[in-house]
Amino acid sequence: TVLMDPNTLITLPLYQKKATMCDALCHAIESYWSVNSTEESKEYSKMAIRGVIENMDGYLNNTEEGRVGMLRAANTAGKAINITQTTAGHAMCYKITSLFGFAHGHAAILCDRILFPWMIENTEKCIDPRGEEYLRKTLDEIGQIMGCKDARSGAVKLLGIFDKLELEIPIATNEQYEDLKTSVNPVRLKNHPIQLTVDTIDMLYHEIMR
Repeated sequence: TVLMDPNTLITLPLYQKKATMCDALCHAIESYWSVNSTEESKEYSKMAIRGVIENMDGYLNNTEEGRVGMLRAANTAGKAINITQTTAGHAMCYKITSLFGFAHGHAAILCDRILFPWMIENTEKCIDPRGEEYLRKTLDEIGQIMGCKDARSGAVKLLGIFDKLELEIPIATNEQYEDLKTSVNPVRLKNHPIQLTVDTIDMLYHEIMR
């Protein structure tokens, strides 16, 4: 049994509203492109992505309808990620939280907003056994679920959501970049559909912090 009470969100600070919403969205997106995705998990992901986007404004403006919709979307995203587990976006975000003190969802969207367009340009490095063509189709489907034409416009929309939320982008030192690139859990990278090397991870972190 899951009890979802929208009244518990009334006094949630705005920053935490933004962060938790971003975490739910990133769960749903990462679950959809995960090598472990199934038809069931994809249905949950679709519902969650649409639910987050449709209820975003109401949730941030603290309407009851928005709170109810976001609770349902977050719960559904949890069902999706419970099947597939997280991918590179989450694997890369944990050290950002510990180094800079950002909330988890804030760190997750920092990573996924850069990871999504990079994946679109690097599908030839696909390691999903279903193949590169399947991956391209999957990324396009994510964009379409977000209400866009294809993957590229979906990636632009994700970046736009991040910009709209006015979340901080950290500035890392050379020492912190070294910590970041060696912090990624290789187990979670096995769930990611495109191969990531240490050099690629380092490059992505520099893009994330830009």
